[in-house]
Amino acid sequence: MTNDDTHLAFENSGSRVSDLLRAAADRAVPLVAGTDDASLGAPTPCAAYDVRALLNHLFTVVVNFQALAAKEAADFSETPDRLAEPGWREGFAAETGKLIEAWAAPGAEEGTSGAMGLPARRVGAMVLLDLTVHAWDLARATGREFEPAPEVVAGLVPEVEGMAPMARKMNVFGEAVDLPEGASDFERLLAATGRDPRGRTAV
Repeated sequence: MTNDDTHLAFENSGSRVSDLLRAAADRAVPLVAGTDDASLGAPTPCAAYDVRALLNHLFTVVVNFQALAAKEAADFSETPDRLAEPGWREGFAAETGKLIEAWAAPGAEEGTSGAMGLPARRVGAMVLLDLTVHAWDLARATGREFEPAPEVVAGLVPEVEGMAPMARKMNVFGEAVDLPEGASDFERLLAATGRDPRGRTAV
């Protein structure tokens, strides 16, 4: 299967981006809500982020991909410290709800989006990946378990395989991690992004 074929596998699937985002949010939002202030300085599997920085990054992603769903410009140049605001846990839940609504809006999955002019469903897959993988990062950093929704993993595996070569060139993904036989689909997805699902290797 070529890179274009793997992208088409997601773009032509019957699953709506908003439905997959809702399934991902059902797992991610409780993790964020249950994150204790005492753990905000803890390291995460992403070497560049501690827990606080990871959550602020995820906030920025969730907000900007609302704009991308509406075919508007996004600005990733700054990452505000949303955790300095009171009620940031509730704020994250609210922004994630807005993200789902944005991708459920008529036309959100049609045409192209973003500065690179990518197919809108591929852009939707990107935020779905961030919400899922960073939820795992957060769980791992704070000593909790995380099991993604099966339909989310099924939708993301071919997309990640297709985007991995370019993502590595852009330093978005680390080098793929080798896994033993019998690894789950989610473990293979994590490994493709440079994460070690059975260790603490940072990307």
